[in-house]
Amino acid sequence: MSRTSSGPEWSGDMLTKPEMVEAFATQLRGVLKHQAAFVEDVRQEAEAMWKANRPEGYSSFEAWWRHRWVVGPFREIQELLEEASAKTFELEARYRKGRHEIPAARQAAALEKKNARQAPAVAAGRAAVPPKPVEAPTAAPAGGPFLDLVHREHSA
Repeated sequence: MSRTSSGPEWSGDMLTKPEMVEAFATQLRGVLKHQAAFVEDVRQEAEAMWKANRPEGYSSFEAWWRHRWVVGPFREIQELLEEASAKTFELEARYRKGRHEIPAARQAAALEKKNARQAPAVAAGRAAVPPKPVEAPTAAPAGGPFLDLVHREHSA
C-alpha cells in the first residue's frame, strides 16, 4: 500500500470517536478478508496444479510431503489472516470499552461520590432538624446582671 498526498495523513488522533474506530475496524476487516480469499485462491490453484502435474519418480509419501511443503504455508497464512480479521471485533470492543465506557463509568461514580459528600447526612426515617439560630444577647444596662455575677463571685 502506498500513501498518496491526496488523502489526509494518518494519525492516532483520528480514532477519538467510537464511530471512527468502528469504521476503521470494518475497513481493516474487509481488507483482511480480501487478502485471505486471495491466498485461498492461490492455495487451491497450487493444490490443483500439484495433483494434476505430479512429478515423475516420487513415491506417494514423497509426493504427499512435497505437496504439504507447497500448500501448508498458504493454509497457515490464510488461517492467520482469518484470525486477524476476527480480532478486529476485539480491537473495536476494547477501544470502545477502554476509551469511552470505563472512563464514563468512572466519571459518573466520581460525580456521585462528590454529590454524596456535599449532600447533608439524612437520619434513617426522619429528616435532620437544623439547629436553631442563637440570638445575640442584648446589651444590658450598666449595673445589670453581668456586674451582679461578678460581685457575687468576688464575695464568695
